[in-house]
Amino acid sequence: MVNPERFPLALAHTAATLYYLQDATQAEIAERIGTSRATVSRLLREARERGLVRIEVPPLPVDSPGDLADRVRAALGLQQVSLCPSTGAAHVAEAVSPVVVALLEGLGLEPGDVLLVSSGRTVYEIAQRELPRLPGVLVAPMVGGQDEPEAWYQTNEITRRIAVGVGGTPRFLYAPAFPGHRLRHSLAEDAEFQRFTKLWSDARCALMGIGAPPLQRESIPGFVPTEQAPLATAVGDVASRFYDATGTEVSYEGADRLIAIPLEVLRRVPVRIAVAYGAQKIPSIVAGARGGHFSHLVIDPATATALLSTLEDDL
Repeated sequence: MVNPERFPLALAHTAATLYYLQDATQAEIAERIGTSRATVSRLLREARERGLVRIEVPPLPVDSPGDLADRVRAALGLQQVSLCPSTGAAHVAEAVSPVVVALLEGLGLEPGDVLLVSSGRTVYEIAQRELPRLPGVLVAPMVGGQDEPEAWYQTNEITRRIAVGVGGTPRFLYAPAFPGHRLRHSLAEDAEFQRFTKLWSDARCALMGIGAPPLQRESIPGFVPTEQAPLATAVGDVASRFYDATGTEVSYEGADRLIAIPLEVLRRVPVRIAVAYGAQKIPSIVAGARGGHFSHLVIDPATATALLSTLEDDL
């Protein structure tokens, strides 16, 4: 007997084709076929159940992921490197989220411990997926708010989503990322702002994305003065703190106004988890590791392999 609640086979097939073969996001599919994101999720599940999609998990290659991760860890001098599955550009968050969840679960965070989160597309999308239960953990942003249309620059909203996901408590930063000189001076003297920035110093863990070189990025906060010559030397950033190939922070006019965790404070956070996917991030990863800006790295196998080849070529 046919289940009357099932979707038409052609509609499930269309959704699966767009998602798995054309790397469309669920939101893009919903807009294209005129339905909700929740319905797209059900269509994809039904496509799998009705045999329209076949997912294969091949045996591990001879060069095991564990060996590859350990080689990258040793080459970069990190505490831990974790490999996520390879995927298309539209599904990076789905690949890295389970790895990030496992790392957070293994930290033993307790009520009152502080978890810092950065802005950025990957962290924003991780915030919308299943997260480990960390009741009582305080979740705080690493950078001030940004007057940008993209959701992944809204630091307080990312903080709220992650706090809800882990069962923790959000601590919001009511300050722009790049205030004027007078406001920046006032904030520095404000007791509430001082209490907030103490969370940066007290944090047990930080979760961040690694930004690509600023002059090569498709999307970058509007406050970043990309026309200034010093930023031409930047190869990446964490929490809007840009650094050069040695990992040293790049100074530019107005940088003293930036409301973001200082790199010297970030380096004192015991566990600093960075997420990077794709070969364009290799210079950013290498320089960030040299600067000591992260201790743990989540990366895909192809980028890990290319990174090792780059380091060997530089020798």
